[in-house]
Amino acid sequence: MDQPVSDDARGPVPLGEAAKVWARVAALSFGGPAGQIAVMHRILVEEKRWIGERRFLHALNYCMLLPGPEALQLAIYVGWLMNRLAGGLVAGLLFIAPGFAALMGLSLLYAAFGHIGAVGALFFGLKAAVLVIVADAVARVGRRALRNGWMVALAASAFVAIFVFGAPFPLIILAAGLIGFAGGRAALPAFVGGPHAGGPVDAYPDAQSLLGEAIPAHARPNPRHSLLTAAAILALWLAPVAALGLGLGWDSPFARIALFFSKMAVVTFGGAYAVLAYVAQEAVGVFGWLKPGEMLDGLGMAETTPGPLIIVVQFVGFMGAFRAETGLPPLVAGMLGGLVTAWVTFTPCFLWIFLGAPYVEALRGARALNAALSAITAAVVGVITNLAVWFGLHVLFAQVRPHAVPGTMLEAPVLSSLNLASLALTIAAAIAVFGFRIGVIRVLLACAGAGVLLHLSGV
Repeated sequence: MDQPVSDDARGPVPLGEAAKVWARVAALSFGGPAGQIAVMHRILVEEKRWIGERRFLHALNYCMLLPGPEALQLAIYVGWLMNRLAGGLVAGLLFIAPGFAALMGLSLLYAAFGHIGAVGALFFGLKAAVLVIVADAVARVGRRALRNGWMVALAASAFVAIFVFGAPFPLIILAAGLIGFAGGRAALPAFVGGPHAGGPVDAYPDAQSLLGEAIPAHARPNPRHSLLTAAAILALWLAPVAALGLGLGWDSPFARIALFFSKMAVVTFGGAYAVLAYVAQEAVGVFGWLKPGEMLDGLGMAETTPGPLIIVVQFVGFMGAFRAETGLPPLVAGMLGGLVTAWVTFTPCFLWIFLGAPYVEALRGARALNAALSAITAAVVGVITNLAVWFGLHVLFAQVRPHAVPGTMLEAPVLSSLNLASLALTIAAAIAVFGFRIGVIRVLLACAGAGVLLHLSGV
């Protein structure tokens, strides 16, 4: 669909004023991608009227198709639309900065004191809350995505493929996207309309927003500009990876961390919780950087800090370097590992937006694109369900038998190893979240406090 083009490339909001708004968005962005996207919608669409509802959803649909954290990429996209390249950089960096600083501090405390008395008990309580929060994510995404039998079948197939047979996560998402794209091209009713279809899209029309309906001049496709921008970001992303590999050796801990998370940035489609399923599978089962319970500890810390939930990978990189033989003091190595992880995880997000967004703006309303998104989101429900079940096994049971069925990756709990205290906390958290709709932060704090009280009482 051809879109009108505006010659005004300055953006309707001064960059300094926009930075204040993005700082506010970052400060309020707790609770995972769903909460962060809701905050952006309230501030950018409803309060500031920077962009309209349809344009916001179109940008979100594109970001949902990308590897990596969709909320961060949405912030970069809108910042770019409003204030060109500088606006995208400001929006993205401000969205990342608070969570990066907070999680680095928490990682240091965890590495130094995480297994001592009350601190370990605090994280014991967090695990129960995180398990319920992930289950709630399954329910929320499922209500939106599983609109018909085809979508339910895609979700179920994705769950069986990854949980039972250990199918590669990227392959699952690629297959779902191709199925959705083909269904959209064929105009099959089950695939028509994205997961965000419906709702009061005319309550905040594009024409009445500051940006309007037109494509700003800077957002028009420009292959030469796109290639130059992509080359610059690729250099920023990959030059440190090459320096670590060539300088320290490709088998060195820092190079392995940089390579793994660079690959993750390319292949992890479907949002933050889906990314976590892949990272948990690899970091725990393949590299041995973390134990299953420690992955939950990191996720609990990420849930209590602002910014993208996938910042938890910074904790994974921190602990991987902290425990490795690097020749550096462990805490220093951990900080460097966390920094490398964050750099190679988030730098590509700017590449995907600055390279692809101009062409996506010209494709607003493309049916096949939205159909692919619908199928991917349905498959992600199955992937997140796998994450919830995997977490549940390792939170509630002290022992889990791998390969319980020969020829599969199926895990089964040793029933006699059930942790009754963890079960009680999980049930209480589930009642709080599903029964009383208590907010994420309050549930996390309550469970952490309960863990400490159980420790002090000698339970």
